[in-house]
Amino acid sequence: MSTTAVEKPIDENLFREAMGNICTPVAVVTTRDSAGEPYGTTVSAFCSLSMAPPMILIALDRASGLLAAVRELGAFGVNILLTDAEDAGKKFARKGKGDFTSTDWHWHDGVPRLASSTFFRCTTADLLDGGDHLIVTGLVHAVGLGEGAPLTYHRRTFGTHATVSGTLGR
Repeated sequence: MSTTAVEKPIDENLFREAMGNICTPVAVVTTRDSAGEPYGTTVSAFCSLSMAPPMILIALDRASGLLAAVRELGAFGVNILLTDAEDAGKKFARKGKGDFTSTDWHWHDGVPRLASSTFFRCTTADLLDGGDHLIVTGLVHAVGLGEGAPLTYHRRTFGTHATVSGTLGR
């Protein structure tokens, strides 16, 4: 294991590289805009927050159109993509509202649900300061399980999970 001693302030490129060493699920946050059109963006900051009540959190850039749409609607979906949805992960990582025209999706209680994903339908619970992002906590009202392995992102490449030495007990 190698480490690099760092003096404050932390170099932004070093921090970005270190964060790239963390394997994350490929998550596409979806909502609808004020015109009723679907809106979606691939995000890197998503995690489970609470089991009782069921909650998740996402972090959205303060300047993003997605954040404005989530704030206005007060609801959003989180789509954890499966390995066969790599194209969707790339399409929604681009600037803009996301490419829904060539993506398999449907409305789920007012927010877009992408096919080939595990899905969480949420209402906004709180908005918290997170530097250049806002942390959005969401109450989970519906869950849809995907069938297949999750798509992950690690060191700027897509992949998936593989067990190392069997299954851990619960």
